[in-house]
Amino acid sequence: MKIRHITNIDGGQDGAIYGDYLFRLNARGLCCVYDIDGFRPCDEQTKPISAFYLDRADELIPHSNSVVFGNEFYDPNDEFPLLYTNIYNNCANLRFAGDDLMKGVCCVYRIKRSGCDLSSELVQLIQIGFVEDTEYWRSFADRDDVRPYGNFVVDAENSVLYAFTMRDGHNSTRYFAFDLPKLSQGEPDERYHVNRVILNARDIKKYFDCEYHRFIQGACFNKDRIYSLEGFSNDEKNPPALRVTNTVEGRQEIYVSFDKYGLTAEPELIDFRGDLCYYGDAHGKLYIIEF
Repeated sequence: MKIRHITNIDGGQDGAIYGDYLFRLNARGLCCVYDIDGFRPCDEQTKPISAFYLDRADELIPHSNSVVFGNEFYDPNDEFPLLYTNIYNNCANLRFAGDDLMKGVCCVYRIKRSGCDLSSELVQLIQIGFVEDTEYWRSFADRDDVRPYGNFVVDAENSVLYAFTMRDGHNSTRYFAFDLPKLSQGEPDERYHVNRVILNARDIKKYFDCEYHRFIQGACFNKDRIYSLEGFSNDEKNPPALRVTNTVEGRQEIYVSFDKYGLTAEPELIDFRGDLCYYGDAHGKLYIIEF
């Protein structure tokens, strides 16, 4: 495997690629959009072509621990399909929602363009309805796992939504597959005034356990595989790393510790443009990984 630094962008959390554009989000709902073909050399900073806050980010404050594009378009004339990003641990950290920690909640956005300016509109919420169930999601009856919030990725080709979570008591990570909810699905949410889809245990298409991910970060889906980042900066116990999980066979195929490549910053962003894998750290350094 080879990793090469290609440019610098704004720091933040995960991001997603669609066509020629890279969307990079931070933990407060700011989205910076880059024209990939306009990347500057790695000793320079590439400026976004547009920057905006996610619609109603002041209410929901998605952490954007995982960010992906789906395959459904809000309108057939839209340039981009629906964008999915999770709340993750923001409500737990900020206590913004009172007693509701918004575990297992993913926000769905329509991306709109007006000239050179891009913006978003919240159009749906997707929620895992069994986050308190010790048979499926949580591993302790008397306390939470260290990260009970869940990451989401989309297999756009087959319309499958994957959610996965760290299960500390079993020293494993559990993956769940669901039919990707259609935008028309769900019931009206009284607080956020969009449809909320609740995925219950009966909606699980399959699930499987793999090796324990040490603090999940960004993730994406490509060719039957989930690429999941993990770890923190300069952390020997929880090093920056990548795991590749085969969803057909339900097993881990690759584990890579980035410190072997001299990369010690917290890993955040990963996605593919064709066969090229783009990887970004928390500070905004952007790389291409060649497997």
